[in-house]
Amino acid sequence: MSVVGCDFGSLNTVIAVARNRGVDVITNEVSNRATPSLVGFGPKSRYIGEAAKTQEISNIKNTVSSLTRLAGRNFKDPDIQIEQEYISAPLVEVNGQVGVEVTYLGQKEKFTGTQLMAMYFTKVKQIASAELKLPVHDIVLSCPAWYTDAQRRSILDAADIAGLKLLRLMNDTTAVALGYGITKVDLPSGPDEKPKRVAFVDIGHSNYTCSIVEFKKGELAVKSTACDRHFGGRNFDTALVEHFQKEFKEKFKIDINENPKARFRVLAACEKLKKILSANASAPINIESLMNDVDVRGFLKREELEELMQPLLDRATKPIEQALADAKLKIEDIDTIEMVGGCTRVPSLKNAIQNYFGRPLSFTLNQDEAAARGCAFSCAILSPVFRVRDFSVHDIVNYPIEFTWEKSPDIPDEDTSLTVFNKGNTLPSTKILTFYRKQPFDLEARYAKPEQLPGKINPWIGRFSVKGVKADSKDDFMICKLKARLNLHGILNVESGYYVEEVEVEEPVPEPPKEGKKDGDAMDTDAPNGASTPKTKKVKKQQRKGDLPLAAGTASLDQSSKDAAAEKENSMAMEDKLVADTEDKKNELESYIYELRNKIDEQYSEFASDEEKEKIRAKCESSEDWLYDEGEDATKAVYISKIEEIRAVAGPVVQRYLDKIELERQAVLQKQEEEQAKKRAELAEKVQLEHEAKKAAEPKDADMKDAAEPEVEEPEEKS
Repeated sequence: MSVVGCDFGSLNTVIAVARNRGVDVITNEVSNRATPSLVGFGPKSRYIGEAAKTQEISNIKNTVSSLTRLAGRNFKDPDIQIEQEYISAPLVEVNGQVGVEVTYLGQKEKFTGTQLMAMYFTKVKQIASAELKLPVHDIVLSCPAWYTDAQRRSILDAADIAGLKLLRLMNDTTAVALGYGITKVDLPSGPDEKPKRVAFVDIGHSNYTCSIVEFKKGELAVKSTACDRHFGGRNFDTALVEHFQKEFKEKFKIDINENPKARFRVLAACEKLKKILSANASAPINIESLMNDVDVRGFLKREELEELMQPLLDRATKPIEQALADAKLKIEDIDTIEMVGGCTRVPSLKNAIQNYFGRPLSFTLNQDEAAARGCAFSCAILSPVFRVRDFSVHDIVNYPIEFTWEKSPDIPDEDTSLTVFNKGNTLPSTKILTFYRKQPFDLEARYAKPEQLPGKINPWIGRFSVKGVKADSKDDFMICKLKARLNLHGILNVESGYYVEEVEVEEPVPEPPKEGKKDGDAMDTDAPNGASTPKTKKVKKQQRKGDLPLAAGTASLDQSSKDAAAEKENSMAMEDKLVADTEDKKNELESYIYELRNKIDEQYSEFASDEEKEKIRAKCESSEDWLYDEGEDATKAVYISKIEEIRAVAGPVVQRYLDKIELERQAVLQKQEEEQAKKRAELAEKVQLEHEAKKAAEPKDADMKDAAEPEVEEPEEKS
């Protein structure tokens, strides 16, 4: 059974697995510990991860990045228009969701954000399976803390389409906190001890999140979380690109905004420049033949970079201030400030946060891998395969959720809305809602404060219809109970419904102890015959009588849509595998031609006549000409048949060579056997000689012994 944790980031994804000796971050097919979060489309197959990265510039219009930013979003959301600045593929509307339009297999295709994530999760599954040498099903994924119900459902659907069972969808900083706390042995344990408070500051490629977490032995509780959705490494990169765009336009008379590929090359160079300036005072930038055959060069000092970043640096402490305010804490209440995320390496950003707290920051966690490790720990806790130290995780509700319903005609003064889950409530959480009704009814769940949601996401969460409701025999209300639950993923569902009836039952009334009575006294004997009559009272209690059928409409895909998407994903995966296998056979044919051509003049030379050599060379030459002409785009079966054709021509020569090798091997084996037999005979002869020598020496020793012993006479007895 697999135990996999995945930090699904907007730039890169890190995969960790739990093993008996702990948690390991695994590498992909090119031995990198982080896999680019990219999906590309080509004329024959898809490119996912590293394959998409290698052809990103040449296939810029068909490569999709920032997958996490597309989950569960509507095309009209203002945030989506911002994302188009960072995603090179054109964004379009697909069935009400945001998606992309790309050229795949020579045709225009549209894919939703959910489908794109499912494609990427298929790659994650392949990487983990290759490392673990077994099928991967169970996984824990991380997501930004600001995700809404619709976005979380989108990731859940994508995992289902990819054939993964999502055990838990964790907020990024919560996963980091779990990885931090589960290994600590010095956490407060007593009920009167003050909990350890840690501020986790996570600044990645596109998100800035701060969570205040309290730790006690065996548990963590998130007290508050605040986010800035548009603060991260890509914003610093964009500031640099805009700077050099103006500089190159002035110096070299070229405008990179007119050429998407040129702008992308400058973006890649600026990302490297930013990293260099994190450790150096200045750095150059050089790009050959950027556009119009013009070479460009530039130079930047760290002070200039910080000046460009100043608008962002002015916002550097806003999420921290908000998180502290929501947790009702002060700076001095925080014991440790733990920094994670690649962007926290920027010196000016670290200084801004350190100056705000007035104390050194902590970097004890791996900034790039902490979330993935926390997810792997969570998966191990939820999996029956591992025994892990008990550790409870209490996350919180980030947006208040309310239920609304139509007013009952029989209850004219009834309220029609109720905030059921308030911001800061513990997650997971269950609430029981009670309704008095005589007929079926509907209720809707929505976010109570839409202005707090990211962008202008629709605050609607779901609509739930309660069936089977009717008045009782006395035309009284049916008492309906609905179980609303925010689960481990942060997703809201009305899980079940049932109705109850009020019945009168008698309960004993506890009597107060009489004055003067001591513990251990015999029972009271005031009642006749010494019997005591306990007092009772009638009370009304609710008893469950039956279930109420429910119908739900949410942002999740229905089962038929998921099945269709899974079938399409499987067919595309099979197409990718066929293309990869075909490419392998093509490479095998090419390698075999070169190998045979060399060997016919070397190893196989003495085993082939001149006529056979000429025939083999001619076959190799014709096959090579075919390979680089008509065979450039052949099928897997054709490449296999071409290999077999060459083997048929070269087979007799190769067989003679192999026969000689076999004869030589047999001769060597025979020689070794003869040597071993000779050694065994020599050893046996040596043992025999030693035995005979020992036997010959035994009588001689006995004679010497007899000669050496003196005779002893017994004394005569005197009478």
